[in-house]
Amino acid sequence: MSIDRAVMAFAGVMILLGLALAQIYSPYWLLLTAFVGLNLLQASFTGFCPLAIMLKRLGFRSEAAFS
Repeated sequence: MSIDRAVMAFAGVMILLGLALAQIYSPYWLLLTAFVGLNLLQASFTGFCPLAIMLKRLGFRSEAAFS
């Protein structure tokens, strides 16, 4: 799996998890969803993604977005 796909998969899981936890426990879990969305937005402009850096160190191969 490439870094690009791993980042998108992780973001999707975190968004769905935040929505589920907000539905079950507290609306404050929507802050997690907002954080993930803001991080994706800033990564699209700056190219800086902490998760991509960690995945690169773990040996995931990089493609166009996070090279």
